[in-house]
Amino acid sequence: MAIVFVLVALLVLAVIVTANWYVWRRLFRDTTRGPGLTRRAGAVLIAGGWALAIAALVAERSGAPFWLQQTLAWPGFLWLALSIYLLLAVVAGEVVRPLLRRFLERRDRTRAETGTAPTASTADQAHATATLDTDEGPNAPAAPGGAGAAGTAADPKAGVGAAAPGAAAAAAAQADPRGGAVASASAPASATAAGPQVGGGAGVPGGAADAGTVVDPQAGVVAAPGAATASPAAAAAQAGPRGGATASATRPHPRTDPTPDAPEATPQPLAPTTGTTPPTPTGPSRRLFVSRVVAGAAAAAAVGTVGYGTYGVLRGPKVKRVTVPLAKLPRAAHGFRIAVVSDIHLGPVLGRGFAQTVVDTINATQPDLIAVVGDLVDGSVKDLGPAAAPLAQLRARHGSYFVTGNHEYFSGAEQWVEEVRRLGLDPLENARRELPYFDLAGVNDIAGEDEGQGPDFARALGDRDTARACVLLAHQPVQIDDAVEHGVDLQLSGHTHGGQLWPGNLIASAANPTLAGLERYGDTQLYVSRGAGAWGPPTRVGAPSDITLIELASKQA
Repeated sequence: MAIVFVLVALLVLAVIVTANWYVWRRLFRDTTRGPGLTRRAGAVLIAGGWALAIAALVAERSGAPFWLQQTLAWPGFLWLALSIYLLLAVVAGEVVRPLLRRFLERRDRTRAETGTAPTASTADQAHATATLDTDEGPNAPAAPGGAGAAGTAADPKAGVGAAAPGAAAAAAAQADPRGGAVASASAPASATAAGPQVGGGAGVPGGAADAGTVVDPQAGVVAAPGAATASPAAAAAQAGPRGGATASATRPHPRTDPTPDAPEATPQPLAPTTGTTPPTPTGPSRRLFVSRVVAGAAAAAAVGTVGYGTYGVLRGPKVKRVTVPLAKLPRAAHGFRIAVVSDIHLGPVLGRGFAQTVVDTINATQPDLIAVVGDLVDGSVKDLGPAAAPLAQLRARHGSYFVTGNHEYFSGAEQWVEEVRRLGLDPLENARRELPYFDLAGVNDIAGEDEGQGPDFARALGDRDTARACVLLAHQPVQIDDAVEHGVDLQLSGHTHGGQLWPGNLIASAANPTLAGLERYGDTQLYVSRGAGAWGPPTRVGAPSDITLIELASKQA
């Protein structure tokens, strides 16, 4: 048996660790470009949150100093709720993630297909020509032909680059390390850069340049394929001391004022004349963007859900009104009102102020009888006695009654029974009270069996008059079978919290015959309250807290 327990514990631990790693990955690793402070902070946040949650649970169960319980309870229990909804939100994000990615891809594809880049204007071409004119090297005579744009780079040992001039094409030359030069056709504007050893030059007539021609390594020329001059004019040539020549297209106006120490010109960047806008990159940038959007939405949804659920608890329970017909109820009792409150859970989070809110809400309904059906506290009388003090203000014509819940047996049930009696409530420990119109019975919670104080239906109901209607107070709905066996007309219970935190209702439904509300089992009806407070996280999602006002109806009325 011990081995099975250890294996189950290890399995649960593995599930929790895996789930938290998954949350950390989606919220922190996938939203950052690499290791850094954000990832480390995320790991500390998740690990620290769970450390606080475990410490809060241990402190409450072990009876640690109450100030320590209060210090740990708020952050620890809230992290429990937040971690649940972070996990659920991140899992839901897996559905949104591919949809968002497809949407972005489709949008970018549409933009790429319809968008075009602006073409070069006449002003741009004029600017390119002016740039060429100012960047010419020394001793460059005028060419008699039309204006073109060319850029060359001279070899330090007098290599030659030939460029094809023209208004619609430009040549960029790249020098060969051994002296050759390459000229290529390019954009409509460029600049000519002369090497430090370039001297004078001779003109090269305009026309189509032969592609792929390489001359002597000391003075060779490679002409770009398809290069052509814009007019039959010849380009100006510059000669180096080793006999190499550089051909360059110039404007038709000659320049005769040589500049001896002209610096090398910097080639200008070339812009495409026409084309389409390239598509947005579809690699890591898009994935990072999608991850951040989904993670941000998940975090916001989780925080919002927990925040609203916590506000609902702290605000206090709302009154729910339910009419229950009883066949044996006399006509005089028609409309008899019972205020049912369960699972208040006073403790390190919900204290005296919350108890006062519950008492005021109950008294406002002006009930004929008040039934507190277990789980009043999570702590000792020493720590929570002052918090429970407002219960002394409960007012009902036929009194206030109390039965134990499972949490009383974690907190000292005997002491709490005496405390509620001191506060004016009547504890029904496997006991019955014969009221004017029906019998009211109460049984201890199942958890009391470990202390020899379990439920005893025979003692509470065995010798009663079965002709009278009977209302039973029993904390857990699973006690309904015994109630049916003993001919109870109505059982009032709590314990389930309605699931408290969705989807916890699925687990609670599997463990209880009725999750919340009124149901019939043979001749016995069972009403289960969702409770006024909350255990652990002071948060409710999908299961709002309530105080139920049961109005009994006589079928004889």
